Amino acid sequence: MDLFPVFKELAQKTPSKILLIVLDGVGGLPLEPGGPTELEAARTPNLDRLAQESALGLLTPVYPGLAPGSGPGHLALFGYDPFRYVVGRGALSALGLGADFREGDVALRGNFATLDAEGRVLDRRAGRPSTEENRRVIAKLQEAIPRLEDVEVHFYTESEHRFLVILRGEGLADEVTDTDPQKTGLPPLRAQALDRASEKTARLVNLLSERVREALKEEPRMNGALFRGASKRPSFPRMQEVYGLTPAAIASYPMYKGLAALVGMEVLPVEGEGDALEGKLQALEANWDRYDFFYFHVKKTDAMGEDGNFPGKVEKIELFDALLPGILALRPEVLAITGDHSTPSALKAHSWHPVPLLLKAPYLRADEAKRFTEREALRGSLGHLRGVELMPLLLAHAGKLLKYGA
Repeated sequence: MDLFPVFKELAQKTPSKILLIVLDGVGGLPLEPGGPTELEAARTPNLDRLAQESALGLLTPVYPGLAPGSGPGHLALFGYDPFRYVVGRGALSALGLGADFREGDVALRGNFATLDAEGRVLDRRAGRPSTEENRRVIAKLQEAIPRLEDVEVHFYTESEHRFLVILRGEGLADEVTDTDPQKTGLPPLRAQALDRASEKTARLVNLLSERVREALKEEPRMNGALFRGASKRPSFPRMQEVYGLTPAAIASYPMYKGLAALVGMEVLPVEGEGDALEGKLQALEANWDRYDFFYFHVKKTDAMGEDGNFPGKVEKIELFDALLPGILALRPEVLAITGDHSTPSALKAHSWHPVPLLLKAPYLRADEAKRFTEREALRGSLGHLRGVELMPLLLAHAGKLLKYGA
């Protein structure tokens, strides 16, 4: 059900501020039965103190049993039905990078990968190379593959192993399957067209995979590429129109900047490399008076989970906890902390498990939860929500929704 017409009718401007913090992939699992999750293992005195002053619950980002990508997971948190508002990973990267992404173009998200002599995937992320090394290899590809048939090919560095390809020419469509097999030991998949209009694009993606491997055959680790998320440029309703907000985003990675830009947020500049937590806090402080909604993204919790690095994910949670006093000093009227999905280190992948949700706001009902963990969230007064139900709750606590109905 599309509730955007209802929100447009009920939305009102107030001076209160909403801060939504997304700890990417924060949900976890024990490494062994009875053991702690990453959140339970982490030393988080600031989050613990905040939890005791807040309400907690569990949140299923998209739908029970579905392991969501970051795109649908985030869109749901912003209140957009992820089954109606669908966008490919390529478009998000293009928007986040500020790439020259035109009507009719098709964007593809790429991962540099390590392939063995038989063409099987040894490492889907090529050892997570530096962004500088990524730029060097992208320059090599741009020189080697400026065109495929009658179509221009434009390469962009994203970060680490991630890059973007934009195909520009006539007769392109985006109903194309991914080439990433999502596991090691298998060769890259061949792209398949899901409709007749996309047959040319699928053929070009397969040709691109071959040409990339040929161009990078001397590279020790970045000797192949996996493609996913073929997409044209979408158009979504803006948060300003739907909720009456003046929203801003604080994120470092292009995909998340793209998600924010897609729904109308102003993407604020952040100083620093990688997750740049201190730079993000500085951006939040410097712009606090200019906006009434902030989306604050933390990436490395997800990256550590995908790498199967349980201690590393614990460490990233603890680093965020150390940053929390500076965030709380700004005194947002409504503060929510949650995740866009779970990425348990035990699975090394996104999973379907609900994530904990913390809400600090006026007029909360007391609950028994004492920590921001999966187990404690079960005791919370917020109950179990779906991702799309979060945004109305934030607006209501901020006094930004009028009464519905007579």
